[in-house]
Parts: sequence; C-alpha cells; structure tokens
Amino acid sequence: MLSYVTFEYQMNIEMLQISLLGMPGGPELILIAFVILLLFGGKKLPELMKGLGKGIKEFNNAKANIETEVKESMKEIEKAPRSNREA
Repeated sequence: MLSYVTFEYQMNIEMLQISLLGMPGGPELILIAFVILLLFGGKKLPELMKGLGKGIKEFNNAKANIETEVKESMKEIEKAPRSNREA
C-alpha cells in the first residue's frame, strides 16, 4: 500500500512539473513582447504581425479543407454498399 501511495505522490509531482512548463503568464508575455519590439523595432512590427496573421489564416484554411475532405470521404464510405467495403 505504501508503494502505491509513494508512486501516486511521485506522479502528482511529475504532473505539476509538466504543468509548470505550460503556457507563459502575463509577465512572460510582456517580456517576450518587449524583446520582439527591441529586436525588430516599431516600424517593422506591424509588417510582422500582418505576416503572422496571414500565416494563421492560411493554416486555418488548410485545416478546414482537410476536415472537409475527411468528412466527405467518410460519407462516401458510409454510402458504399457493404460488399464493396469488404473487398
């Protein structure tokens, strides 16, 4: 029984350590934004954000296209007679 409790306690500690490596909080985001501002300057920042926005938009469009293709393929498979699916 003691080994199980020790193992469970160890797992909880490991999960806590992993969760601490998660998303950055407020101060970290401010520091990251400040470093980016220093590296690229105020004039280049809008261009960088515009490029980032376009990249995110393209990614979301590609993701939506793939989801649509997968759903259409699933519908085609469901419509096909069972004898065709087994062959």
